[in-house]
Amino acid sequence: MLRMALLFLCVAALSLFLGRYPTTGFLSPAMLARDELARTLLLNLRLPRVLTAILLGTCLGSSGMVFQMIFANPLVEPGFLGVSQGAAFGAGLGIIFLGNNSWLVQACAALFAFAGLLLSYLLAHRIRFGGWILRLVLAGISISALFSAGVGILKYIADPLGQLPEITFWLLGGLWSVNWSRVLAILPVVLAGLGVIFGRRWRLNLLALSDETVHSLGAKPGRERILLLAAAVASTAAVISVCGVVGWIGLIVPHVSRRLFGVDTRFSLPGSMLIGALFTLLCDDCVRVAMAAEIPLGILTSLIGAAFFLVLMTSKGMKVQR
Repeated sequence: MLRMALLFLCVAALSLFLGRYPTTGFLSPAMLARDELARTLLLNLRLPRVLTAILLGTCLGSSGMVFQMIFANPLVEPGFLGVSQGAAFGAGLGIIFLGNNSWLVQACAALFAFAGLLLSYLLAHRIRFGGWILRLVLAGISISALFSAGVGILKYIADPLGQLPEITFWLLGGLWSVNWSRVLAILPVVLAGLGVIFGRRWRLNLLALSDETVHSLGAKPGRERILLLAAAVASTAAVISVCGVVGWIGLIVPHVSRRLFGVDTRFSLPGSMLIGALFTLLCDDCVRVAMAAEIPLGILTSLIGAAFFLVLMTSKGMKVQR
């Protein structure tokens, strides 16, 4: 864990200086003392972007661990309860009907992300068969499908020359529009959500058991699961409202963390936070410097995540029951 933390700090420091610079072609620490443009670039553009990438990876990695442990399913991720799809629908509404104002788009994305969670929760109470987890799974799938259909309708009616490209780029995810005002707007919610998840990480070991076992140990699984799910969704919705939909981080990172640090969430959840932040930073560095035109972050995370998932599922360490 210590070596991983040191690697993360080195990558975060290096990320501040990666990228093109108008006069010399690159930015170096020595230039900060004598070049006003270099200081402005680092403090007002690079630093908020690096901090947002760290928050994004930390939220998605930790939320993915929470979802996978609570639902006892290694194939779920933070957008599982309609959060990501709801945020995408809200952003599309803001782009088309609210003049593409950045603050209104962000607010609509966050509002519909929470609406996805609320609708999934209410629908799960209306389903008449199966246990609570199964009902929540079915509700999340249904609500996600409805929001995805809504996004398709919005793309169909959008202006193909202006609004449609905006919706498409938002759905692909990226950090090119991040500034200090957006970072400060999401920071309280993100820190509160991450604080709840980190502070109760040891309870995830217990909540992964069946309800009967948890009740026999004197705990109340329903209340604690709702608290952790709310913290995970709130932090995820906040970063999604700024960064757009960035996939696969919440699905892949918990698997890597469990392989490196074991299944005990006292260690694997902090590891998932660290690996998520490191992975997102590296991907964002690549999309910034690989080409003159920036590649959307969601494309690279999906490409690497899907490839790693295939390797993970076909490796000899995976056991198959027939």
